[in-house]
Amino acid sequence: MSNQPGSSTAAEPDQPEAVAAPADGDQAVAEGAPSVGRPEYAPAALPLALLSIAWLAAMLWSTREAITSTAAGVTAISLSAYALPGVITAALVTGAAIALAATNRLGRVSLRFLATVGAGLLAGLAAAVAINLTYADNATTNTIAGTTAAAAIIGGAMAGARQARVVAGLAAATLAAQVFVVVFSQARDPLSELFGAGDTQQSVLDAAKWVSRTESLLAGLLAGLVAYLYLAWSHRRAERRDGAASPLRWPAYLVAGAGAGLLLLLTEVIIRVGGRGLLDLAAALSEADQVAQTALGTSRVDNGIWVLFVGALTTLIAFGRTLGPRAVTDEDEDVPAA
Repeated sequence: MSNQPGSSTAAEPDQPEAVAAPADGDQAVAEGAPSVGRPEYAPAALPLALLSIAWLAAMLWSTREAITSTAAGVTAISLSAYALPGVITAALVTGAAIALAATNRLGRVSLRFLATVGAGLLAGLAAAVAINLTYADNATTNTIAGTTAAAAIIGGAMAGARQARVVAGLAAATLAAQVFVVVFSQARDPLSELFGAGDTQQSVLDAAKWVSRTESLLAGLLAGLVAYLYLAWSHRRAERRDGAASPLRWPAYLVAGAGAGLLLLLTEVIIRVGGRGLLDLAAALSEADQVAQTALGTSRVDNGIWVLFVGALTTLIAFGRTLGPRAVTDEDEDVPAA
């Protein structure tokens, strides 16, 4: 056959095949691979919400038992101020988890943000009503209820972020770190003796400092691992279910790993603004209480910073170990050796 230009069998120049534009009705987006401008889907949001609700209820119950116990007496205010940070952190996580579970299927960013704030508001109001119904009717109760509601609303607003998987990862990491801190409290006395706590006040303070640093180090390590495992699992789940998933880059892992520390620092801001009255009452009881409240505040900030950096570093190291060598392209092969 002839291959002349005028022939029907002449070779045509290479042309890229035209790709038909998708119709408006074909804009379906896979669960794990959101389109540009569409919020992500956070797997296991409902179990995370249920666990966070259970944890918040446990924190509120333990705080109430400590305040109303006969042994508390006039120290109820001090116990309330001591327990408030744990309640606020639990409320932050609960507000975020409930909002994620309630709005996981919503696609519009603006609508989802409003819905997450509303879900956090409902969660905060429910917690405040429960506190007012079960605690004694006084100014301390009102402070705990108000700050808990505010924390739940802030947590709900956090869930309105486009990277829902990151929010769920940091919420799971924070919850795991808080549970660990409660479990770790059983080992504080043996560790104090191990770190040299003796009969002098200075030795007790030095040992307490090392125990606190050990707790922060382990809590940050656990938070970083949980954040990484959740993000990696959510990516694999989306690939298995939908055949596609938008990969998360290292900044997402960094934020998720540092999230537990960030929430601890945010907790400190909330209690110093909304719970200032309770902290001032606790500090005004005596000079020793004033010193104790100042030391506790400094310790909480240090703990948040340690958990932040250790968690972020742990997550980045875990993520970095999954990266393989960069693929060699034709352009790299064409570059002559020096």
